Amino acid sequence: MAFDMKKFLGRFVEEAREHVQKLNAGLVVLEKEPGDSENINAIFRSAHTIKGSSRMMKLTAITETAHKLEDALGALREKKIGHSKELADLLFKAVDAISDMIEKTSSGEELTADNSALCEELANAAEGKLTVKDADKGPAPAVPKVEEAVTSEEQTETAVTEDVQPKVRDAGQEKPAKESARAKASDTVRINSDKLDELIKLMGEIVSNRNRLKQRLLDVREVERAALRHMEMLLDMDPEQGPVNGCRDALSGSAHALYIKARELLINIRDDANISDFLTDELQGKALTMRMVPLSTVFDSLHRMVRDILRSLGKEADFIVEGGEIELDKKMIDKLGDPLVHMIRNSLDHGIERPEERTKAGKPACGTLRLSACYDAGSVLIELADDGGGIPLEKIRGKALRKRLLDEQEIAGMTDAALVDLIFQPGFSTSAIITDVSGRGVGMDVVKRNIVEDLRGAVRVETRAGLGTAFSIRLPLTLAVMRILLIEASGTIFAITAHYVAEIIRVPEHEFMRVVDKRAIRLRNEFIPVTDLSAILKMPGDHGGKRDTYLVIIVRVSNEKLGLVVDALLDEEDMVIKSLPPHMKSINLVSGVTISGKNEIINVLHIPAVIEAAGKMREAVHAPAGQAGEKAGLNILVVDDSVNTREIEKSILESYGYTVTVAGDGVDGFEKALEFKYDVVITDVEMPRLDGFSLTEKLRAEPAYKDTPIIIVTSREKEEDKRRGIQVGADAYIVKGSFEQTTLLETIRNLAG
Repeated sequence: MAFDMKKFLGRFVEEAREHVQKLNAGLVVLEKEPGDSENINAIFRSAHTIKGSSRMMKLTAITETAHKLEDALGALREKKIGHSKELADLLFKAVDAISDMIEKTSSGEELTADNSALCEELANAAEGKLTVKDADKGPAPAVPKVEEAVTSEEQTETAVTEDVQPKVRDAGQEKPAKESARAKASDTVRINSDKLDELIKLMGEIVSNRNRLKQRLLDVREVERAALRHMEMLLDMDPEQGPVNGCRDALSGSAHALYIKARELLINIRDDANISDFLTDELQGKALTMRMVPLSTVFDSLHRMVRDILRSLGKEADFIVEGGEIELDKKMIDKLGDPLVHMIRNSLDHGIERPEERTKAGKPACGTLRLSACYDAGSVLIELADDGGGIPLEKIRGKALRKRLLDEQEIAGMTDAALVDLIFQPGFSTSAIITDVSGRGVGMDVVKRNIVEDLRGAVRVETRAGLGTAFSIRLPLTLAVMRILLIEASGTIFAITAHYVAEIIRVPEHEFMRVVDKRAIRLRNEFIPVTDLSAILKMPGDHGGKRDTYLVIIVRVSNEKLGLVVDALLDEEDMVIKSLPPHMKSINLVSGVTISGKNEIINVLHIPAVIEAAGKMREAVHAPAGQAGEKAGLNILVVDDSVNTREIEKSILESYGYTVTVAGDGVDGFEKALEFKYDVVITDVEMPRLDGFSLTEKLRAEPAYKDTPIIIVTSREKEEDKRRGIQVGADAYIVKGSFEQTTLLETIRNLAG
């Protein structure tokens, strides 16, 4: 009986895709390290495997191309030919042709492409007769779609493997730590991802049901207490006023029996609930682990894209990838490909300069693009950083005015961070020309939508002129079940996902400080703005009412923190978050809903939007009467590595009419001071790269700042620190612990008046 090979087609496509990815990654490494024999052996084996498996599937076109690719790689391995730019282009061209045929095979299309010319070129290359045709032009940028970088659900099977030794990754090349690390067939079961998704959904419902079981336990406990109260009332009953003694004894005996039964029921349910908790936690952990995959699933496919884009732009850069072993839920990784592609394209096109520009600026001709990932406080932090020219803030201002996103007055009052956030607006681009790489104004809005809305994460941008730009993405580990804090504000219950919560504190009334007409607290030498949650949500209540202490939840998005005053912290649970229906997507302060044990619908607050709304409330504050414009001509530079601290100081100073520029550390502050002559400089002490003492010393060495007032605002209270401040040339030394806005303002008036 003839063998039906079609049922093996899916497995062939899956395996072939993996080898194409290894070929792309290995060829990128080959360009940088042509003498790496182990890498050449690895990519040779991948070509050989594709040739053999396609031959078994009777896919002749794939077999022939893979065979000629193998011959060329074999000649390179045996040192019959040397590596060259032209050979690299030809090898990549062959891999692209094989990849295209594999995808057509997957979709059921007939393989009609004529690759005879390509095969002839590969054969000539193997004999050392490579003819340069279009190779010198370089291939078009191969920007993979997300479904290419991360296989779609319909085509994926997830391998659940036990006792598989870890793999060592080197510059995108996957190498087994030992030959025995390969999983045996008996150790691996392939599961269709749709089936796995159903398991995760079921696990989520079990977790939700556990919360209802806990509520039932509370209900039974209340019944027990009611029975106990009833029995005590009967025992205390006055015989003259109540039933006769015999009836009283019978009632008390019945109440006691009821109490005993309720007590036994409570104990049994509590034991069952504890067992259920243990089993549910085990199920949750095992089920979520099954769908966790390493970020290398996405990261490894990006090397080829970076290489091709750099070739098309005529630029040079080292692409460094770290943290590919960090694991995320596959559902999240499926949606992570697009944002990473868009950010990388922008970094290469807008960020990294051309070699001649970098050399002129005193930089190495070859730039650096670093993609890294790590676990951080129950979240995953992904950072993409380049050492390019940075994001031009003036271009952003100009583009925002031309597109009428904001008026001149609004733009003038914006911080640098707020300006940079404009790049996430749909259709916004600072590029002077539209190319096939970037400039169309699409992409960065996709980044924010995918990260913030779909993945419930946060994205932050830090840029420094001439030094580069860093994109930071913070994501929860999974969206299937999330740790949630239940809080109460103005009599309504809300939920906050735990990965946004930095800490929860109680703050006495006297520890609050006034910033214009808002509140702030000093927490471990950092100023943190504080706002009533009910005020942000515009809920009824006495927002300004006085209390002895306040319950404050410190929430964090990247480096920005906000204190939310709430009425009560009710519980902390693992819960399933349901997405909002389409007609409610415009409610930006809410990211979803969850169901309580009492079957109540609870809104899950979208903390990035809450912080943004609180910021707008602060920005809307007007200067006190008679003070605005008092020193409107005075330009002040505020230098502090804490976002919250420098923004609070900026708010105070701007409310009194001063023009304020902020800097994130001493180096940034010094560079800005050289670009523009400020009338007053306010600096912290403890900062990365250059501390406040050293900054003051460097400024005093500049003729322009020989007599400029410099004020140090720091948490250091020791006398030797104050003496050091005087020695380096500071005019005033204000301790944050005793900080009041009137002190700062009076100091500025005295020094600059």
